[in-house]
Amino acid sequence: MARKIKRIGILTAGGDSPGLNAAIRGVGKTAHGYYGMEVVGFRDGFRGVVENRRIDLDHSALSGILTIGGTILGTSRDKPHRMVIDGRAKDMTGVIKANLKKWGIDCLVCLGGGGTQKNAFRLHQAGIHVITLPKTIDNDVAMTDATFGYATALGIATDAIDRLHSTAHSHHRIIVAEIMGHRAGWLTLGAGLAGGADVILIPEIPYDVEKIAEAIGRRSKRGSNFSIVAVAEGAMSRNDALVFEIAEKTLKRAKTLNEKLEAKREIAALETRHQGNTLRLATQLEELTHLESRVTILGYVQRGGAPCAEDRILATRLGSACADLIDKGEFGVMVAARGHGTEPVPLDQVAGKLNLVPPDHSWVQAARRVATCLGD
Repeated sequence: MARKIKRIGILTAGGDSPGLNAAIRGVGKTAHGYYGMEVVGFRDGFRGVVENRRIDLDHSALSGILTIGGTILGTSRDKPHRMVIDGRAKDMTGVIKANLKKWGIDCLVCLGGGGTQKNAFRLHQAGIHVITLPKTIDNDVAMTDATFGYATALGIATDAIDRLHSTAHSHHRIIVAEIMGHRAGWLTLGAGLAGGADVILIPEIPYDVEKIAEAIGRRSKRGSNFSIVAVAEGAMSRNDALVFEIAEKTLKRAKTLNEKLEAKREIAALETRHQGNTLRLATQLEELTHLESRVTILGYVQRGGAPCAEDRILATRLGSACADLIDKGEFGVMVAARGHGTEPVPLDQVAGKLNLVPPDHSWVQAARRVATCLGD
């Protein structure tokens, strides 16, 4: 008979996101109050496990954090297998495993996005009991219906587009709003639809800038003297998307270490160049349409502040279900949202995979039917 789980650890890794504290509370209150477990929080992600920086998550520590944004534990993007220690990247997996054993941690709960899922899977392969929860405003974690943080960010981005309408209309301008999301277009697509953007550009659908200009020109002929362009930070022109595709194929075909390093350097250079894409797009549209263009980059404001009600509920549901799985001794899984319930999904089905917008998704179809230009 398996021994009763007595002590669990929790950490938050990757970027901060609304709902992290709600999830910590959901796991902690269920584990501590319902199952009688001890709950330990590790500060600043996986580095806190390595450096023994921990706090007891008792009733008082968990009280009042449901509505607070960010994470009371702090976060970092440190990777267990490549953590910078004294200026050098080292594999600290063995140290993490030894420390968890020394402190009597029966299971490590990791709250994070795609990178955290991969890091947790590596720990699982090393024999460490882990469970993950899907967190990211990008909504790009595979095998779950939703990630906490997305709904809050969607509301913030939508509100921003709502507010930009008045300026665009008053000054007869093109307003280009850059929205976060990395390589996934969920946030831009959702905010663009909800905010009534005239153009929505997402990474999954490479755009032709001349077609965007033509769509804006048609609006002008109909008497609409302004346009709102919602563009994802990862959106690319067709030419740039082709260059990226070739570079990524080159990396996959690379056999030697030097070939892989060279391919990675090429991709890194392309990503660096792409960082100014929204500004270049605005300049191109201004030249093609002869309308004044202005750029608004929403940035980190999208993932700040208190979580919305939907994210508080989702994070609480996932956190509570996580404690249930720990009590059952089910590890090496991510707690996925599935309809109104939850489902444990093996980490090997999640790690390294992305949830991207399908070209035929109903949101895409709806956007096209209300005459929204998607750049293609």
